[in-house]
Amino acid sequence: MASSSSSAGRRLAGNLSLRPGVASIIPGLPDDVAAVILCLLTFPDQSRLRATSRAWRLLLSAATLLPLRRSLRLPRRHLLCLFPTDPSLASPILLDPAAPTAWWSLPPIPCSPQHYGLANFAAVAVGGQIYVLGGSRFDARSYPLDNPSPSAAAYRLDLALSRHRWERLPDMRVPRGSFACAPAPSGGVIVAGGGSRHPTFPSYGSRTSGVELYDAAARAWRVTAAMPRDRAGCVGFVAHGAGDGREDEFWVMGGYDGYTTVGGVVPSDVYCRDAVALGLWSGKWREIGDMWAEWERERLGPVAVISAEDGRVTEVFMLDGHDIFRYNFSLNRWSKEATLRRKIPSTQSRGFVAMNGELYVLTSAKLSVETSSPWKQSKKRLALEFQVYNPAAKTWRVLSTYPPVNVPIDFRTAALCTVEL
Repeated sequence: MASSSSSAGRRLAGNLSLRPGVASIIPGLPDDVAAVILCLLTFPDQSRLRATSRAWRLLLSAATLLPLRRSLRLPRRHLLCLFPTDPSLASPILLDPAAPTAWWSLPPIPCSPQHYGLANFAAVAVGGQIYVLGGSRFDARSYPLDNPSPSAAAYRLDLALSRHRWERLPDMRVPRGSFACAPAPSGGVIVAGGGSRHPTFPSYGSRTSGVELYDAAARAWRVTAAMPRDRAGCVGFVAHGAGDGREDEFWVMGGYDGYTTVGGVVPSDVYCRDAVALGLWSGKWREIGDMWAEWERERLGPVAVISAEDGRVTEVFMLDGHDIFRYNFSLNRWSKEATLRRKIPSTQSRGFVAMNGELYVLTSAKLSVETSSPWKQSKKRLALEFQVYNPAAKTWRVLSTYPPVNVPIDFRTAALCTVEL
């Protein structure tokens, strides 16, 4: 490993030295050693250090850094992007798991002063680009004021750029919130289902079966075959080679598709136990069938997907109560994989996401922080706890961090995504 690191660093140092006006990377150190050191820094540190010099800006650019990491045979590296609440009011924040104490704030999303209370939007990353799509919100110009409406807005932020800013993209053809979303193999984004439901009014809202694909090269949305029926509150991912003839498929799981009433008065959702899959080559949907029996659970829990080095989905997991379940594609069933190390009260929300081949279960709470003086009253600070499970090693670890957020995070309305560097 040392020889390969040195040779890769020497190649990079030679490329940089050929560029006019580029000085040595770190004075007093060989450039190949300096390149490897900077490559191993956390993302927040690399972002801050780009402005140090021209050589560092070139080295820490995506065009230089990513090939170097591949030549050094370093493992894939993901960042956690957390949207604590309405992204037009609160800044999204990034966390590098390699440095769980180093948070990096992103700029808030530009918004119209007439719109407020954005929720149920989707956050998804395609490479180093973060997309924020749709959602449900209120409009101060509407009447009556208490009716939420779905949004068709789309934004994108490129982490490879030295200055991070949100770019407004063309609107989706159909406004939607609470929908399935996933990176498309072509480099764009695919969305399906959704509606106008808002957390303020959790029992009402429209639904849609529409499906759209964003073509990043053409900067346009293209409508494709709709789902067999309306569905909202669902999750989605692309399973490579899962269909007939090893066709890539866009899977949509769970959600709700209708209403019923309890006692003829209280509205209640009708949850979906099945999944559907869209063939990305054929453009046809196939119905997967029920994934569990009615007595096993009421609805699908949070889902996290683990991908291989080439980006292909290898495992799908669900958090249901205190247990993690693994999906079996051939049997169309969920089997118990592990139980959380620490029980989470049923009243406490939790997040669930996959990073670097591990599963992260997130909870937030206010914890007492010791003060320097014994006479001062202890202060409370918001902490995030991660229970991290490694499916390959069947091991757990627990860690805590303090994000730059003042109020507890409600993971029922917060959005999570992972960004691969």
